[in-house]
Amino acid sequence: MSVMSNWDQWKDFLADQMHRAENIGASSEIINDFATKIGGYLSDHVDPKNEQQRMLADLWHVADTEEQKTIARLIMKLVNNNGTLQQPELQR
Repeated sequence: MSVMSNWDQWKDFLADQMHRAENIGASSEIINDFATKIGGYLSDHVDPKNEQQRMLADLWHVADTEEQKTIARLIMKLVNNNGTLQQPELQR
């Protein structure tokens, strides 16, 4: 099963990537900018594998640029306590 197929595994994967970036010193702003770019790429090039990803893709397509940044920031908040890596406190 692909990490894309299971919502909880997908959240853990995203959390691990976010925590890796935090652990090397990336700020929340940099992580959010990157998450926004990745969200755009996924929305344009990857078929959602579950209902949750489909909903996020649908929201992404109707959102303007600022709303997409907000979606990315909310996803970061959602996954902050997920993942397998030790995470520092999310900088705000």
